[in-house]
Amino acid sequence: MTSSTTDAPAQDVGAGTPDATPRGPRGLARRAFAVESMSVLIATVALIAVIGAIHPDFLDPRQLRDMLQQSVYVAVLAAGVAFLLAMREIDLSIGAIFGLSLICSAMLMRDGVNPWLAAVAGVLLGALLGLVNAAIVQVFRIPAIVATLATLSMFRGLALALSEGQQVVGLPIDHAFFEIFGGRLLGIPVSVLVLVVLAVALTFVLRTTPFGYRVRSIGSNPDAAVFSGISVARVRIQALMVMGALAGLAGMLGLAFFGSGDPNIGGGFELLAIAAAVIGGTPLRGGSATVVGAMLGAVLLSVVTSGLVYFDIPVNWSSFATGAVILVAVGVDSLLRRRRESRAAAAGL
Repeated sequence: MTSSTTDAPAQDVGAGTPDATPRGPRGLARRAFAVESMSVLIATVALIAVIGAIHPDFLDPRQLRDMLQQSVYVAVLAAGVAFLLAMREIDLSIGAIFGLSLICSAMLMRDGVNPWLAAVAGVLLGALLGLVNAAIVQVFRIPAIVATLATLSMFRGLALALSEGQQVVGLPIDHAFFEIFGGRLLGIPVSVLVLVVLAVALTFVLRTTPFGYRVRSIGSNPDAAVFSGISVARVRIQALMVMGALAGLAGMLGLAFFGSGDPNIGGGFELLAIAAAVIGGTPLRGGSATVVGAMLGAVLLSVVTSGLVYFDIPVNWSSFATGAVILVAVGVDSLLRRRRESRAAAAGL
């Protein structure tokens, strides 16, 4: 008797019971705003309220809008990280891919290439760099975290070399690309609207498509996934390419907003994106993820960074304070998760 290779079971490999969440738009919405997503949303709103109560200027609509704008790039990266963590993988080069895609597209625009074509090329370059990461992992049979630690330096160095360490300026900022993606619609940054669309699309992919099922199955139980006929290598390649494409897309949004290319941009984004995904409710053990939670985690980190300014904390201490908040948030999330698991185990007895 041969094992089935069908990719459409109703439950994840290793899951004990089928998913009882209703299907369709309402079911998808409930999946997107799961307990983990709601907890980080409540924490973000509470933090904004506390800072606003002490410093009312923090609640100025322009301040809140700018804070959202600043969180977009890490939020897009965090959405891709959620996919990787769901299958027990990681990519440390995403900040460098963000920067290299931005620099290459900026150079193309400066040299007269249509900004729309240059932007598409930037996203495709991100996907290609993700494929390079996947090829290194497959050929040398090394963990993705090791491979991408190396390519982080390679891609960052390439961005510096191509730009000669200088900002890429002289872009046609009056072009529609910059006016649309660097502008606002009804007072809301277009990049934030793009983030909302991405949240819906990626949640749909993760929760309802064969690719999303395979990602979660591999993270839940790799051996069972292989036994069921899932190609771990192929899914890993696809996931790393999706991550790279999202990093390229984030780079294009950043380019549209800033209107120039800085070869140093994106440094540290990879760690912030990983932290955002974990804070948002995506566990490191794999098997599950929440795209919306990852994005909200990025917003929470942006609130922390912006809030520190209002308390006159020296810039040299900002990284320490941000790290401390991340540690507290992850610790609290871990305690709450274990409490829920203990209650579920007790209820099953």
